[in-house]
Parts: sequence; structure tokens; C-alpha cells
Amino acid sequence: MKIVLLGYMASGKSTIGKKLAKKLYLNFIDLDNYIEDKEKMTISTIFKVKGEIYFRLIEHKYLKEILNSDEKCVLSLGGGTPCYANNMELINNSKAISIYLKTSIKTLVERLLNEKSKRPLVANLEDEKITEFVAKHLFERRFYYEQAKFLLSIDDKTSNEVVTEIRILLH
Repeated sequence: MKIVLLGYMASGKSTIGKKLAKKLYLNFIDLDNYIEDKEKMTISTIFKVKGEIYFRLIEHKYLKEILNSDEKCVLSLGGGTPCYANNMELINNSKAISIYLKTSIKTLVERLLNEKSKRPLVANLEDEKITEFVAKHLFERRFYYEQAKFLLSIDDKTSNEVVTEIRILLH
């Protein structure tokens, strides 16, 4: 079984993915970390040195590699992954179970303000500009996110509660 978690940055994909993988005795793969290991450089360095087009090409390549492998895992995608190439089609045509961790703009902004320095897309934005940035991005990405097999609203839920809900969804 492959479970693919998708959603906007700070929606909890990695946190929930790690806990879910542990509960299900599966490996956890964070696509960004996987790319960094394969390319021997950080995502931000790849963007700076080789550009976004190169990044999106290798992101697609490695997503395909993971989906085509026999490894059972919980896979956490980058926030933009579903929106490029034919990545959602690839995910939905594989045997993977895709789950959109739907999070409100308010919750995302609260989380992003707390971890702004770790988020290159918002690190240089003034705090009052983040809400508009997230709202615009979510509007553009929602079409792709909502192609997931399952949609799970996760506001006001702990990561453990979300893991429990996912486990119920899977049975």
C-alpha cells in the first residue's frame, strides 16, 4: 500500500505522514528530502542553481520512481507537486491512495508565521502579506488538490486525531 499525502505548505503532511507510517509499520518518504538525497543538494539550492523548471522535471521523475517502486510507504508531497506535469493523474492512476489534508487559510497563516524562516516562499514577505499570498496560492492549487481520492479537513484537530481518521478511511 502507498499512501500519498498532499496539501499546502504547513498543512502537516510531514508530521502526519511520519506518525501514520509508524502506526501502519510503513516507511515514510518526504518527496523533498528524497529529491535532496538524489540530487545531493537542498531544494533551495536546486531552485537557485538550476531553476524551477529543472526542479519540476526532477520532482516528476522522482515521484514516478517512488510510485512505480514496490515499496509500501507513506509519501508526503511538496505543496506544489500536484500542480505540475501530470502528477495528480500519475498519482491517481497508480495504486496509491491520495489524501488531501485540507487546511483553512487562517490555520495555514498561523502556522506559517510561526515557521516563516524555514519557508522560503514566505520568508521575505511582510506578515500582513502572507494571508493574501496563501489565499491566492490555495485558489490556484485547489483544483489539483481536490483530485485526491480523499479529502480530509484537518483544522482544529491534533496530528494524532488526523492519523486516526486516516486509519478509519483506509479500512
